[in-house]
Amino acid sequence: MSTEIVAERLLSAADSADPDRAARLAFRAFVALSRTADSHQMLPFLARARKAHDAVGSPRTELIYCTLAGTAATRAGLADGPDYLDKALRIFDQNAFGDDPVLVECALTAALTLMRPQEARRFAPLVDALDLAPVDRARLLALIGAGDAWAGNLVRGQAELREAVRLAALCDSLDVQAEATSWLAKCDALRGDLDEAADHLDQARELAARVGSAWVARHLPECTVALAFARGDHDAWVGLLELVVATDAGVTAGLQHEHRWELATHHALAGRPGLAATLLADVADPPPSWPGGPVLPAWRAWILDPDSPATAAALTTALGQLTRPNEQLLAARVAWLLGAHHGRSGRRGEAARLLEQASAGYARAGAAGLLALVLKDLRLLGGRPPTGSGGADPAGTDPPPAPAFPAAAGRPALTDAEARVAAAIADGLSNREAAQRLFVSVKTIEFHLGNIFRKLGVRNRTELAARRARTG
Repeated sequence: MSTEIVAERLLSAADSADPDRAARLAFRAFVALSRTADSHQMLPFLARARKAHDAVGSPRTELIYCTLAGTAATRAGLADGPDYLDKALRIFDQNAFGDDPVLVECALTAALTLMRPQEARRFAPLVDALDLAPVDRARLLALIGAGDAWAGNLVRGQAELREAVRLAALCDSLDVQAEATSWLAKCDALRGDLDEAADHLDQARELAARVGSAWVARHLPECTVALAFARGDHDAWVGLLELVVATDAGVTAGLQHEHRWELATHHALAGRPGLAATLLADVADPPPSWPGGPVLPAWRAWILDPDSPATAAALTTALGQLTRPNEQLLAARVAWLLGAHHGRSGRRGEAARLLEQASAGYARAGAAGLLALVLKDLRLLGGRPPTGSGGADPAGTDPPPAPAFPAAAGRPALTDAEARVAAAIADGLSNREAAQRLFVSVKTIEFHLGNIFRKLGVRNRTELAARRARTG
């Protein structure tokens, strides 16, 4: 049944219910529609909860009203959202509402909307102890799993999200399954489970389309960025970063500044300082309380002058201020960027220290996929070629140039990604071996090969190798 129809029926039932039950029905209607609705569609639930609260004024109805008001305001970008959500959490804690599934979900929703994912863990024992229908357990477990992964415990978060997806599928709850699967895809990518991440992304897209989920569709590009990054697919990563920056994706997780700073860093280190400066112009730094807030001003200064010892030193110092759980991955990432840049500039001591710091951060978080990419820079620092070298690397550097493959007369040149695939195949690798070298799927290799053969005017792998031999 359509989530909109479910929500409408719950609101209709609230009309004839007592105030306490009416507030609970309004929240259940919000839950039914929250994965498919935009913020303006939440206003009827908010009005109904407000009416119930005004009628009875109990802590239970106030908690529900504050959760709905805070969530709607935050999604709409209004400044008073956090105040409502903080009040909701205070009411929950003061009244020990841990035995009430609706109020547990209210408090968990408030914590995550406040971008305090580390608090999700405290709700896990409460959820375990509740007698819940499978669909309700799937929904709450998805929130807890997302919180754990967001707070830097990717191992636990991945396991919880997998269970949430399984339960939602058993209940045929497509909206919950779509949301949990999209979060799982990003978690898989960071963990290094790249084939699973790609499969889950495809499933999340299909599920979102089946229920018409504006909410899931909004953050799917953010998940594809993570997969392209973990694969080392430089071209796709940059293109997707441009998309998420243009659409302000990642706002609900506080990542919109991080995405923009990443893209600006890419342009600055690729010799396009003007473009980097344009991306950062007229974009204010968030407050220090924002995830990553303590490091963003120093990161901005470094982007604008990456070869300055002073900006590098200031950014290194600011790294020490990223101490919150939801800043673990960012701390590792910035250490990696700085370490790789020091390495390219010949400052091997600083490079080694920062790259080891990044490695330790990713290891603690369970981000095996990102750790594998940092290790490539560490191996280069030690004078050894990286294992499986030849893949693109979005560590803030442009990938090493691939051997030239001049296009046939009148045909377009190979893209960087196609050139890397062509080089791998010309080296005699199979499609699967090329995929492993380049950290992409076999299907991606097959797709690029079709374009390569057409552009170069060759018919097979033997002719491709011969073309490379002739051009050096």
